[in-house]
Amino acid sequence: MGMLIDGQWSDNDLRRTNEKGEYVRPESPYRFFIEKGSNQFAPEKDRYHLFVNAGCPWAYRTLLYRSLKGLKEIISVSLTEPAAGKQGWTFGETPEPLLGARHIHDVYTAADNTFTGRCTVPVLWDKDHQTIVNNESADIIRMLNSAFDEIAPASPDYYPAELSADIDAWNDEIYVNVNNGVYRCGFAQSQEAYDKAFSALFGTLNKIDRHLADSRYLCGETITEADWRLFATLVRFDLAYHGQFRCNLRRIADYEHLWPYTRDLYQQPGVAETVDVAAIKGIYYGSRAPGIIPGGPEIDFAAPHNRC
Repeated sequence: MGMLIDGQWSDNDLRRTNEKGEYVRPESPYRFFIEKGSNQFAPEKDRYHLFVNAGCPWAYRTLLYRSLKGLKEIISVSLTEPAAGKQGWTFGETPEPLLGARHIHDVYTAADNTFTGRCTVPVLWDKDHQTIVNNESADIIRMLNSAFDEIAPASPDYYPAELSADIDAWNDEIYVNVNNGVYRCGFAQSQEAYDKAFSALFGTLNKIDRHLADSRYLCGETITEADWRLFATLVRFDLAYHGQFRCNLRRIADYEHLWPYTRDLYQQPGVAETVDVAAIKGIYYGSRAPGIIPGGPEIDFAAPHNRC
């Protein structure tokens, strides 16, 4: 995809795999936090902005939380086009309105004109300081969950203290084997690396399916952050990962409990409007030559889930 080197776009890119051919996700360089009482990044209405791609599962998490937590009137957003271009994520022919950026890398150089690294989404931007607060989706959704509670409508807490240990345990396993696991399958550069990731992916999906036989959600009867982080992958699985990333042992639609669970989460208030099927197909198929977008599959996320 390319990267910035000393603030200049380069078609060169950081290596994505290790010596075993295993996909390695780079660390996010911006890890500041919005917190009540902060002298640097305090929670305020219309101060923060999200730059995202609706098809990307990592960026999608932040769009989902923005809707779930009633933050659409508090945090503004700019969407890139689904498919990446020659200079990475692009806003197309018309620059996005906040910074006049044509590409995501323009956002990074607006914060630091000497930035070196890959220009990823999501990006949480501070309009007051004209800089990037954070570009790690796990951090951003944790902020959106609670940082704006005093100025946002009442909404569920998806990281309650009494369930935090269980949530963290699920997050750790699901991140490695499922959220990032599909990428470890799709970007593997050796058979050994692919086989290892494939086995871990479906081993974990099978485990979760068994768990959901006796539990409505991952941590019992309450929807938590762990469910939403998993959902971001599940809602894309049959549309993209099953075919494009060779995650084809079975579809989510083939699971007895995971498939109704996915529909259950999709049908929660504020969720369906955040799922952009065209963008999901666009990012995974449109960004790879020859850029042909598949016509299917047809998936009815709104079908009754019968989970009570």
